[in-house]
Formats: sequence, structure tokens, C-alpha cells
Amino acid sequence: MKTHHHPHETPSAPAEETAERELANEEAEAAPEAAPEIPGAEDAGQEVPAEDAAPSPEDALRDQLLRLQADFDNYRKRIDRERKDWAVYANEKLLKDLLPALDNFELGLANGVKANAPEALLEGLRLVKSQLEGALAKSGVTPIDAEGQPFDPNLHDAITHMPSPDVPEGTVLAQTRRGYRMGDKLLRPAQVVVSSGSPA
Repeated sequence: MKTHHHPHETPSAPAEETAERELANEEAEAAPEAAPEIPGAEDAGQEVPAEDAAPSPEDALRDQLLRLQADFDNYRKRIDRERKDWAVYANEKLLKDLLPALDNFELGLANGVKANAPEALLEGLRLVKSQLEGALAKSGVTPIDAEGQPFDPNLHDAITHMPSPDVPEGTVLAQTRRGYRMGDKLLRPAQVVVSSGSPA
């Protein structure tokens, strides 16, 4: 027996679901696809901090040249300082070697005077002694006259002490070898005899 549908009855449920699915598919095809998420994309628009940026080849080369220049300047200054120190040392050694010759001329001149040597010989000794003293003076060497001065251990080398009724204690009685300075530096101390005061 056939069933007859009344004209005003609604379509069945399956037909409605099919229509809804077709409509959803059409809306999905019309909508733009979402871009896939890329890691770090959110930071792409931010500026990279200057300290994190790698230096350019020009900057690296400039830094290297500056370091090389600084190293060379330090090397040049050290060489200049060592050369000056060596020159001072060499001059000091040469001048010290000349002092005994000057001592001998002074001793020979003093003995010649005591022995009444010919004046021509004494004059020759005085001339050579004067030339030596002039050469030393050009190098900044000056004598230390210690006799009659208060004893100074920084300038004098006491070889002995002797009593003296006239010279106060601690004063240089006699100088047995002259001392010399080179500028502000002591080249050789004077050898002296120091008074120990009155014998009483």
C-alpha cells in the first residue's frame, strides 16, 4: 500500500544536511587561505641591535690597522728608550775609565812640584790635565771638592777617621781621591779622611 505525502509537508532531514554541507564548502573555497606561521616571523620587522650586528670588513680592517699602529708606536718608544739608556751607560763607563788617568796626572803634577821638576815638564802636565778636565766637562762631569765639607755618605767614601784639634768631628780632613758627578748622578765618590774631633 503506497503512502502519499501531503503537499505542505517539509523535506526530509537528510536533504537539509546535504544542502548545509555544500554551502559550507563553497564559503571555505571563497575565503583566503591563512598564511602558515613561520618561526621568528614576528621579529622580522624589528631592528637588530647595533652590538649584535657583525662588523663590516672595512671596520675590521680599520681596527686591525689601529692595533698594529699602536704596537709599532710602543715598539719604537721602547727601542728609543733602550738606545738612550745604552748611550748613557756607554758614556758612563768610558768616563769612569778616564778618571784614573786624570788621577795620575794630578799625582804626577803634585810630585813634580815637590821634587822641583823643570817648569817646562810641570807646564806640560798641567796642559794635559786641563785638556782631560775639559773633555769631561763637555760630557757633564764635574768634580766634587770634599775637603772642609761635612761628611756626606752619599758623596764621600770615608777611608779612615783621624783626631784633629782644629777640625770639628764629622768634617772632611783631607781628600785622597777626588770624586765626580755626571749631571745629578754620582759617577765616583770622593775618598776622604774624616775628623773624629779633638783628641781630648
